[in-house]
Amino acid sequence: MNGATPLYSIGELSVRTGVPVRTIRFYSDTGLLPPTDRTPAGYRRYDDAALGRLHLVGVLRELDVDLGTVRRVLDGDLSVADVAAAHADATALQISALRLRHSMLRLVARRGAGPEETVLMHRITRLTSDERRRAVADFIAGLGADTPQSRDAAALRTALPELPDEPSDAQLTAWVELAGLIADDDFRARMARAALPPADEEVLPDVAPDAVAELIPYVRQTVAAAREAGIDPEAADAVPVTDAVAERFAAVLGRPDGPELREWMARQFETGHDPLVERYWRLVWAVNDWQVIPGHLPFQPWMARALRGSGRVSPGRRGATR
Repeated sequence: MNGATPLYSIGELSVRTGVPVRTIRFYSDTGLLPPTDRTPAGYRRYDDAALGRLHLVGVLRELDVDLGTVRRVLDGDLSVADVAAAHADATALQISALRLRHSMLRLVARRGAGPEETVLMHRITRLTSDERRRAVADFIAGLGADTPQSRDAAALRTALPELPDEPSDAQLTAWVELAGLIADDDFRARMARAALPPADEEVLPDVAPDAVAELIPYVRQTVAAAREAGIDPEAADAVPVTDAVAERFAAVLGRPDGPELREWMARQFETGHDPLVERYWRLVWAVNDWQVIPGHLPFQPWMARALRGSGRVSPGRRGATR
């Protein structure tokens, strides 16, 4: 009839919406899409309101909203905005999980990991934030009274590694290595002995305090400058650095600059320093995405390597290269 509200069959709804006929029939049978009317023969017919309702159902299902929630929206118990907000949060979690999985797969490929390592890395990367924090807290607590100096314990509790929900490849790589370290009993024992590099006054225990006060800041600043310049401690570029440091030590201590003095200096810088402990702190910085400041890095290992490497040049051969 002219002016009458148009009614659509299930087939016509399917053509207009792209929803399969059998799906529309299922929605209708379950009450999500009740028919507006029926023909004398009993065939279902739907008006424009039902067409709009079907469009909404289709959109919500495409967004992976379950049928129970769809029904609550259609019945007015939930707003579309509420549902969208909840599913946006859920989708964000799924995206975060996929990004983490993507990063782990790239890490496995880059490291050429075998089956056992891959399983371990997968287990480590799937830890929740709370599980990661608990693992670190257990590690710190396990050191407990065994950590000899209060400054060490305070530093450990202040600078905790916190892997973000969406880590970069570098952060994930650092976390995997860090998780392996804190689970290792031998590393725990080494960390308990010395969680931080020796204090200035401990580096040269047999040297007068006024000499220590002059020498150690000088070495720290010199090594920081060398690091900023990208100088490898075992390369020829390190020779002028070690020469300058050795000359300062010789002048302050009143000793001749030569192999004996440099060997003594190397031993002093190596004493009390654990490279694996230094590695721990570098990994913490990487996980937390903290800027590495050369002046805050332990200077002892760089100086010891330089003295035992290219820097072990006798005074008569300064400036020579290998």
